[in-house]
Amino acid sequence: MNRNICVVTGSRADYGLLRWIMEEIKEDPTLSLQVIATGMHLSPTFGLTLTEIEADGFEIDYKVGALSDNDSSVGIAESMSNVLVECAKALNVLKPDVVVVLGDRFEIFAAASAALVARIPLAHIHGGETTVGAIDEALRHSITKMSQLHFVAAKEYRDRVIQLGESPNSVYIVGGLGIDNIKKLNLLSRGELESSLGFKFDKKNLLVTFHPVTLENETAEHQMTELLHALSELEETRLIFTMSNADTGGEKINNLIESYVSKNPNAIAFTSLGPLRYLSCMKQVDGVVGNSSSGIIEAPSFKKGVINIGDRQLGRLMTSCIINCQPTKEDIRVALSKLYSDEFQSECNKTINLYGDGGASNQVVEILRKVSLSGVVKKTFHDI
Repeated sequence: MNRNICVVTGSRADYGLLRWIMEEIKEDPTLSLQVIATGMHLSPTFGLTLTEIEADGFEIDYKVGALSDNDSSVGIAESMSNVLVECAKALNVLKPDVVVVLGDRFEIFAAASAALVARIPLAHIHGGETTVGAIDEALRHSITKMSQLHFVAAKEYRDRVIQLGESPNSVYIVGGLGIDNIKKLNLLSRGELESSLGFKFDKKNLLVTFHPVTLENETAEHQMTELLHALSELEETRLIFTMSNADTGGEKINNLIESYVSKNPNAIAFTSLGPLRYLSCMKQVDGVVGNSSSGIIEAPSFKKGVINIGDRQLGRLMTSCIINCQPTKEDIRVALSKLYSDEFQSECNKTINLYGDGGASNQVVEILRKVSLSGVVKKTFHDI
């Protein structure tokens, strides 16, 4: 009998990382793929990205829990409750052998909670990482405690999962899933990318993604304004913005981006570029600016400089091609100057990605195929 693997995806970001795991499960004759799409995938505001999943040839078994119309703390809690209830119903029908989740977003926490109470083994990807500035920090570690299988990106993250009381035998180092996207996608040439974006590159080009720091009160608008002030001083520079996620404060950031782009012909913004165009942009630009995990995990594979602003990613393993700065106009201006310096560019050319060189998807599916699931739900706390 085939082992049913249910993959839960809630956003453009986690789907981009999960896609190759889904492909390998789908092609494996001993496994059956089930897909639950939730969160931003179902929201027109965020690009209705479930269509991207379907365009890649996947059948979505359940569409779960629409997002609340607002991004306040009450709205986020409402979204979580929607996903929890509807995902519980979906799992009751699908009855998977394993549920696979990635990361740390609130909708993934809700889906993990549904699997926990249904006594379905949970496999968690990219656990053990830290992001001091976001509620994702607590959600990620909570998902770890609900999970029986752990696929982590580096030894330091494995150690942290074990520190949380998980058995060493259940924690596998596979590297960063985003590297598989870089290796497996046929990235667009500059000309192809310009045609797809409807946007010409210039002498200097930057990819900008900025999200709210969700453990700070009312800082999103101010920090984004500071960033835009710094970017507006650049000459002969094209800016490609990707919009913020559905987090508290995200709407304010997106409104500022839309206003900026409407007044600046050198800038363009996208709700969702999709993995192919996003990584193609990363390959073609001079650097990545903002506070997205993609700047930490994927950008080093392109040997690109990254300006990481504020505390949202504080705690992750970072290469020497990442410039950390405060969310102020002056600090960002200094970081931009460093980004374009010959010395820093030379350093970036020598960087080695701490998150590996690919193959994570294959390792995850191989383990999901072979690992014994007998009695795994009832786990014991591993003391160190």
